[in-house]
Amino acid sequence: MIHGDILGERARLTPDKAALVFVPTGARFTYRELDRRAACAAAAWLGPLGLRPGDRIGLLAHNRPEFLDCFFAAGKSGVVLVPLGTRLTPRELEHVVRDSGLKALVYDGALAETVRGLRALVTLDRWVPLDTPTDPADEPWSEVLSRTPDPGPRTPVAPEDPYCLLYTSGTTGKPKGVIVPHRMVSWNGVDTACCWQLREDDVSPVFTPLYHAGGLGAFLTPIIAIGGTIVLHAGFDAAEVWRTIEAERCTVVLGVPTIWKLLMEAPEFAGADLSRVRWFISGGAPLPLYLIEAYQARGVVFRQGYGLTEVGVNCFAMSDADAVRKKGSIGRPMMFTDARVVDASGRDCPPGEVGELWLRGPHVAKGYWNNPAATAAALDADGWFHTGDSARRDEEGFFAIAGRQRDMFISGGVNVYPAEIEGELLLHPEVRDAAVIGVPHDRWGEVGVAFVVPRAADAVDGAALAAFLAERLAKFKIPREFVFVDGLPRTAYGKVVKAELQKQYERTGHDPR
Repeated sequence: MIHGDILGERARLTPDKAALVFVPTGARFTYRELDRRAACAAAAWLGPLGLRPGDRIGLLAHNRPEFLDCFFAAGKSGVVLVPLGTRLTPRELEHVVRDSGLKALVYDGALAETVRGLRALVTLDRWVPLDTPTDPADEPWSEVLSRTPDPGPRTPVAPEDPYCLLYTSGTTGKPKGVIVPHRMVSWNGVDTACCWQLREDDVSPVFTPLYHAGGLGAFLTPIIAIGGTIVLHAGFDAAEVWRTIEAERCTVVLGVPTIWKLLMEAPEFAGADLSRVRWFISGGAPLPLYLIEAYQARGVVFRQGYGLTEVGVNCFAMSDADAVRKKGSIGRPMMFTDARVVDASGRDCPPGEVGELWLRGPHVAKGYWNNPAATAAALDADGWFHTGDSARRDEEGFFAIAGRQRDMFISGGVNVYPAEIEGELLLHPEVRDAAVIGVPHDRWGEVGVAFVVPRAADAVDGAALAAFLAERLAKFKIPREFVFVDGLPRTAYGKVVKAELQKQYERTGHDPR
């Protein structure tokens, strides 16, 4: 029977192995200790909190050991965990709470203001603070645990029972709850560990938010599955990450392009001891080649991965040698993963041609919570998940991501992929960040507009950037307008919210002629 209790299975095999290091406090936990904490959390849910298998419990917290307790408790109890984004407003959280049908919320005292705002909008059976209560009536988590009987055996679950609901970032429209079943959690952990060739002596820092699929699926569950060690940061700080990589002798590190850029720009980058690192890997968005080359110049193998919340975040793999030979590629599909690149009619594209990436396998989600229309639109009758990402496949079966299909625009009848332009813009020494959108144009249908964050005010102008791009890109790809801004709107996981840029452009009334 497939279930999602990966921690329990690993603790049974290697109970005394180091499982977790929490950076802010230096606390260290073996697999036996971490498993016991999760079992107690599960017993608390089913005991004092009065929840039953299938009920939903929310978790609003920054990265901390209790987050792992709750996540792994879902694998032991049958209760469905709903992690909530810590950057969301009470109004945004209201939608998630109502849509998921939460019965209880475990919350971080550091988010007291958000919790108070949420209380004014929704009613829940239980509000459980991990530390400081926002209401005198709230029973702290420590007291709930003190009233919890000794954990019993794991609650039986079916492979397709929901393990957690992961709400998408909502870059367009309301966030949708992705139904992650127990089967999907197990497949993600085991298949990633196998195909990425993780080892029991691997040590991996996690500094991305745990409420996001990337934080949970890469590398938390794969490292736990193989018996390695997680080094958990409360948040991202470039200097702290470099110190931790050295001090804890980290071997495999996952980040997103934004984070890799910040780490590269930190003063610690040039002198950091990377002798224990086996490889770095980037995911979450297309990776500019210059970042790969910068890390390779430090003698580190740098891979690019690919995944979505709906397909388990890890779907492709590549060897160290291929990471160099095929830089810019996301690799070949992992074992038991089917992948296609199709045109608008659903026919397979020939090698080298861009089309939509479709994926199928045991790591694909069941669909969207309370949203059969969205499920039917993304997951077809044959089990293929339509990712909405544009990709190409080469003759050797290696895939590369061209960008989001909805980001693509058509200029003069030719497809233009913003990710390609953004990658080139970021090579300019005076550009700190950049994003490109398509806007309507009377003659060409659509043209590009680049939003640019310069390294210093007046350091560069649009004419200079256009000339820079003209040496690297075809003329039709060069943006017709450059808008200079102080920063780009991003999700907690680093993705640019291009819908916000579209709104900003429309409000300002720019004309790309």
